Amino acid sequence: MARLPRSSGTSASDGLEGPRRQQHNNRSLVRGLHLLRAFVPGVAVLSNSELAERVGLPRSTVSRLTQTLVQERFLEWLPEEGVYRLGAPLLSLGLAMQQGSEVSRLARPLMRGVAEGRRINVGIAVPDGTDMVYLDSIRGSRSEVFRHVTAGSRIPMALTALGRAYLSTLGASDLEQALCQLQARHPALWPARCQEILAAITMCRTQGYCAAVWQTGIVSVAAPLRLAVGHACNVSVLIGGRPMGDLVEELAQTLGQLTERIDAGLRNS
Repeated sequence: MARLPRSSGTSASDGLEGPRRQQHNNRSLVRGLHLLRAFVPGVAVLSNSELAERVGLPRSTVSRLTQTLVQERFLEWLPEEGVYRLGAPLLSLGLAMQQGSEVSRLARPLMRGVAEGRRINVGIAVPDGTDMVYLDSIRGSRSEVFRHVTAGSRIPMALTALGRAYLSTLGASDLEQALCQLQARHPALWPARCQEILAAITMCRTQGYCAAVWQTGIVSVAAPLRLAVGHACNVSVLIGGRPMGDLVEELAQTLGQLTERIDAGLRNS
């Protein structure tokens, strides 16, 4: 394992899974939740066999769990296709979570002002396993390539500025555990990938932000929110023909002003 940079002292490891987390007492509940998490944007329907493959459980176990989830309406059964889709109660839960978030409530008008004023994209995300999940996303850019990114969208923690900004908040032990999990998910070219992550973490801890280009032609600059543990904020835009260094510096300045205003709102709330 590569040498880890010094932590800022804040730990935000709740979004990560591993042996150090407290053991769950109700295995059926945990397994049922894992089934629900198998449905992600772009994967609207799944069969029992597909669910079994995704969560690593016997098909007989999955069948019993899905039957219960259908009875409770968290899943809907489509008999003609032989697949399940998420039920309406989950939409209500997601909406309740978003509307109940103090961070989202305070940040959204500030994010909208920046996105619309600068014609850039602004988002806030939180960790979930080895992904980051957008809590909120406001698309100020007119380019169609950004339209699919909405609240609830998932992006890989290891490859993105948002993910690396979040990782920069972890203490040494939690960071080492997180890197092991990310290595398991991204085994190809891991040494080089790990060096990129560590460099981004160092940049976050020394300059307050990091940048990444994980989708062709798009640059994202991200920073953790100091007063909202586990939350990271980003701004992104098409690179176009602008020099990368100048563009990143410009976005970092905009992001810095935004995160200061969000943190100030949280401080005074």
